[in-house]
Amino acid sequence: MRRPALKHAGALLIALAIAVGLAGGAFAYWQGTGSGSAVTTLADAQSLSFEPGKPTFQLFPGGDANVAIIASNPNPFFVQVGSLVLDSDDPEPFLVDGAHSGCDVSALSFVPQDNDGSGWQIPPRVGSTDGTLTIDMDSAMKMSTAASGACQGATFGVLLEARP
Repeated sequence: MRRPALKHAGALLIALAIAVGLAGGAFAYWQGTGSGSAVTTLADAQSLSFEPGKPTFQLFPGGDANVAIIASNPNPFFVQVGSLVLDSDDPEPFLVDGAHSGCDVSALSFVPQDNDGSGWQIPPRVGSTDGTLTIDMDSAMKMSTAASGACQGATFGVLLEARP
């Protein structure tokens, strides 16, 4: 009469062995390592363009002004700009209107900007329209006290470049 109990005990041992085997296999599966490689190709990124920055109010000797620019992005993805600095490729990054050609722009300076360390995200192109972002920079352009009287009433511009 004890045989049925052994029969159940044997079935229980078989089930337990199967469960331990499955658990061990699952553990080995999740603990395993592997390797591989992948390649992706991105479209060539196009350069951003910037309209010349313009002071948002009149500069005067010893003063500063905010500067506003419009950044345009021809790429189909956002582009991060880390900072804006004077255009190093242009020997004369400051512009003055034609009526004030006697104004010596060496009295001007630009303070590099980084939007408090976060830079700017320039939106992507949508359809045939480039993404744009107007960037306002506080106290970015300065005029030294050495500015000549020929600069009085002049309209200025500044050429900038983006840094990552």
